[in-house]
Amino acid sequence: MSTLATPRLQFFADLSVQVDQPQEVGKVFGAQRRVIPILGGEVVGDGWRGRILPGGADFQLIASATVAQLDARYVVETDAGDRIFVMNRALRSAPAEVTAKLIRGEPVDPALVYFRCVPTFETGSPALAWIMERIFVGTGVRRPDKVEISVFAVE
Repeated sequence: MSTLATPRLQFFADLSVQVDQPQEVGKVFGAQRRVIPILGGEVVGDGWRGRILPGGADFQLIASATVAQLDARYVVETDAGDRIFVMNRALRSAPAEVTAKLIRGEPVDPALVYFRCVPTFETGSPALAWIMERIFVGTGVRRPDKVEISVFAVE
């Protein structure tokens, strides 16, 4: 039986996503629903840069005292003028007291939080079409006013 290649990670970009105050929706299906508006931000890739356009949001479901399911959607505009629609699903888990601080918007030690994501991208740019043909993974940290994410292509 042949051995399949172990996937490698190739750096794609670092994102700094500026966020507004959460809009609390309330309990739905036994979990807390909240929406966090995205105000903007910046993207720095290997040989390229961009900005996050205002108007997106992170749709969060606080599933338990220790787990949050995240679903962020927003648009990146590269310095070349190309636009990329980002759909980023993530899982964030931490001890209950750390999760409570995150929900209140307080700073926490990122080492105490498991924050991993699987972003997907859509673009009409022929030069960037390859990003719709790859799987990406990332790691993140929640700050009081922003989310920082490092994204890697799975090779």
